[in-house]
Amino acid sequence: MSSTPSTATASHPVASPANRNRWRALFVLALTQLVVVLDGTIVNIALPQAQIDLGMTDTERQWVVTAYALAFGSLLLLGGRIADYWGRRRAFMVGMLGFGAASVLGGLAQNNTELIVARGLQGAFAALLAPAALALLTVTFTHGRERNTAFAVFGTVAGAGAAVGLVLGGVLTEFASWRWCLLVNVFFVIVGLVGALLFVTESKAEGDNRYDLLGAITVTLGLGSLVYGFSLAEGGWGTPQTIGFLTAGVILLVLFVVVESKVAQPLLPLRVVVNRVRGGAFLMQAIAGSVMIGAMLYLTFHLQIVLGMAPLVAGLATLPLPIAITAVAPVATRLLASVGPRPLMIVGPVIVAAGLFYLSFITADGGYVAQVLPGMVLLGIGMAFIFIPLQNVALSGIAPHDAGAASATVNAAMQIGGSIGLSIFTAIYVSASTHTAATTPGLPALTAGYSAIFVAAAIAMLAAAVIAVVFIRGPKAELMPEGAPDLVHIG
Repeated sequence: MSSTPSTATASHPVASPANRNRWRALFVLALTQLVVVLDGTIVNIALPQAQIDLGMTDTERQWVVTAYALAFGSLLLLGGRIADYWGRRRAFMVGMLGFGAASVLGGLAQNNTELIVARGLQGAFAALLAPAALALLTVTFTHGRERNTAFAVFGTVAGAGAAVGLVLGGVLTEFASWRWCLLVNVFFVIVGLVGALLFVTESKAEGDNRYDLLGAITVTLGLGSLVYGFSLAEGGWGTPQTIGFLTAGVILLVLFVVVESKVAQPLLPLRVVVNRVRGGAFLMQAIAGSVMIGAMLYLTFHLQIVLGMAPLVAGLATLPLPIAITAVAPVATRLLASVGPRPLMIVGPVIVAAGLFYLSFITADGGYVAQVLPGMVLLGIGMAFIFIPLQNVALSGIAPHDAGAASATVNAAMQIGGSIGLSIFTAIYVSASTHTAATTPGLPALTAGYSAIFVAAAIAMLAAAVIAVVFIRGPKAELMPEGAPDLVHIG
């Protein structure tokens, strides 16, 4: 009689406590992805009020966004390796605590410097938190339909999180204060910490685990120099400062690649990125990040500054984007199982590009329903087709020892793409709006700048479709493997 319960458990694994905890862990990890992506945009709606309150310049306003994405993206590889070696759940929880503390610091900031520093600290702790969460997802759901479902949920959250941040930011700014766009993270932190303690199993890489300090220094300084150089392009691409920082960034990143090819325990094993399919997925992630972080910022400026929407109304006006992503996600998940990821990753960017081209026709006297709404719906549909397969493909075939590093690369591609995209879009905006202002100042000059950004973003998404055609190749069984190697769990 004592054997009956174990037999039942074996016959019905879905009902087992371990199985139930796996899906509860998915909720916790998806919540983490939401707060990390959300914090890249939640302050966007609040920026006009925060700028007035703290007396920020336009450049300082941009750095409230850039500081988060820059610190996040440049430290992600180190954060991923710390998670691998130190323990993914432990890194997850420390990242959560630090993220919450930085959020409180930002919410209580009394000047622009404190706010920018707090946003940088948020990004630094997110660099520990995010790869730990994605690595935990990778080692918790190892193969088959459950893995596809888990990554579909995670991808939906990643795609919709940026837009959800805009809505939540509008609500909090309208009814409380822009400061609550940062303080609200305390709620997410509490839920994440409790959930991790109850439902998430510790895991880490086994073997000889040594930190690659030279690699960490070169990639962090290289990415930082590159992003800062692009941010200086607002004042001109040919200035000594712009050329100097861009050149230094490229040299340092080349040195990073050399270091990684020599050291025994590299920060980013080159085998993670030289794979054609994964490399293509990382490039697509970077382009998608430039659109979701960079272009969406200027869309919110159009809603508030040109169309005159209050923060709450502007936030609600972005709802069609996450609604479209959420509505299309189940369809994309079914198509993923039947046709594989490649068709989705080709069609998705084309649909997003169509939406961006539509948005490029905005005018100073145009309305939301005619000029903005259809474009946002197309963006949501296209992003669902991109994000549902993207992270699964980017992490396919990854050995458990490299789970944190690969997960960090996925997130780093998104954040660095967003940072560089925002800097480039800002330079394009300044050039286009200044040119138009010479003959037609005021709101028409602003819309000319926004329109130029949307055209540039659309071209970038068409390039992503070409990347999918060239790089995402192979049988569906190879792009979406049904099996995975044995994984190391602790506890």
